[in-house]
Amino acid sequence: MNTIIQTNVPLREKNWFQTGGSAAYYVEPRNAQEFAHAITFMHTHKLPIFILGHGANLLVSDEGFKGLVIKPALNAMSITQSTTDSVLVTAGAGVGMPELINYCLDNQILGLEEFSGIPGTVGGSVYINLHYYEFLLEHFLVNATVIEHETGSIQTVDKEWFNFGYNQSKLQERNHYLVDATFLLKKGSEHDVAYARGRQTEIIRHRQKRYPTARTCGSFFRNFKEHEVTLTSSDKKMIYVAYYLDKIGVKGQLRVGDALVSHQHANMIVNLGNATSADIITLARTMQQRVFEQFGIIPQPECQLLGFDTYPLMAE
Repeated sequence: MNTIIQTNVPLREKNWFQTGGSAAYYVEPRNAQEFAHAITFMHTHKLPIFILGHGANLLVSDEGFKGLVIKPALNAMSITQSTTDSVLVTAGAGVGMPELINYCLDNQILGLEEFSGIPGTVGGSVYINLHYYEFLLEHFLVNATVIEHETGSIQTVDKEWFNFGYNQSKLQERNHYLVDATFLLKKGSEHDVAYARGRQTEIIRHRQKRYPTARTCGSFFRNFKEHEVTLTSSDKKMIYVAYYLDKIGVKGQLRVGDALVSHQHANMIVNLGNATSADIITLARTMQQRVFEQFGIIPQPECQLLGFDTYPLMAE
């Protein structure tokens, strides 16, 4: 049975910024076949498409999105293979990373706890190649199931297919969408798991101290690429965008309406309660302008922008 495609669904409560308008069409497929049906609907009605996870890395236009938003409700988790030392765990694209981490620890499986405290789904995490310090999600992924945009066909692909990079995967070409992913993880003893749970708690505590945890998209701008900057420190290119944002003195100070640069981190914008997406865009453009005036470079968003008729920020 095909899942119901809804119309005019508000997206404000479906993204962390809690701003933005409605989706013209909206669906939550529960399996690969329903996902394929949504793709067929998209083609039939000639609609643009957007795949929504938890909305933790997203800014939706106040005018909404004149297309089809697919929020996968593919929430299954299972142990698909187990040996003496290793385990394969498969999780649907709609599974939250915190839920997957806890599922693994409950089953004495280790590895993914390095990503504790980071919001988002498996689908979104594979899409951006989730990272925390030296850990990348690609280090654990072995294969996945994807749906092709043009045909709705379902296929299994290996890790190399994704062409992973920092904040990068083949999924960003928008020609395929994730159905599920399989991760190679380690078995642990009760002692190992107790240690991992303690580490999980410490990672979360550390993140909550350093970063805002509500009404934000996390890092708004991506780090620079080496060829984009000239400033060096200890003979290394200064690629970290937060360095430049700290230097211009916006942290906890620069504000447009209820949109404020976080006092915890200069690369994070927070909605104090009643900000609009337009407020956030105006604030982000001001940040870009000030970095450009002082350093001659223009930060570009890591946050995904949805529903804007034209690019609303300063281009590179």
